[in-house]
Amino acid sequence: METKKIIDNSVAGLFSAITIGVLTLLTYKTDYGLFLIASFGSTMVLLYGYPESPFAHPKNIFFGHLVTATVGVIALTFISLPEYILIPIAVGLGVFFMIMLNVTHPPAGGNPIIVIIGSASFDYLLSPVITGSVIIIIFGVVLNKFILKKNYPK
Repeated sequence: METKKIIDNSVAGLFSAITIGVLTLLTYKTDYGLFLIASFGSTMVLLYGYPESPFAHPKNIFFGHLVTATVGVIALTFISLPEYILIPIAVGLGVFFMIMLNVTHPPAGGNPIIVIIGSASFDYLLSPVITGSVIIIIFGVVLNKFILKKNYPK
């Protein structure tokens, strides 16, 4: 493996740890609320490993997570079906809306599952989805554009 690739991969891992570390500290060491969801972990892969991907653009990160989490909360709140039926419907609708709205962010496809299994309410959309996504985007821009000098976002 060439040295540049090892360095790039190490930086992606380090920046992922820093970003998730800040969200973790905010969640567990402050009274500000919840800032973490599992799908943010896979957002790190795109944001730092493949920042040139359209799926890693700030618009896609923010609205992809928001759209799919909203679909999950709406489905959970207004559709009275067993979870084993509701989850695939919500995931399918979330994927549909991300693609239709041109805000596809593959990690966000798991949000309806997280929302439904966790019985999340509309408050979940503000914290962690919106606040966490905004923090991730700020870190992504600062670390990719200003530290790594990448053309991010394109």
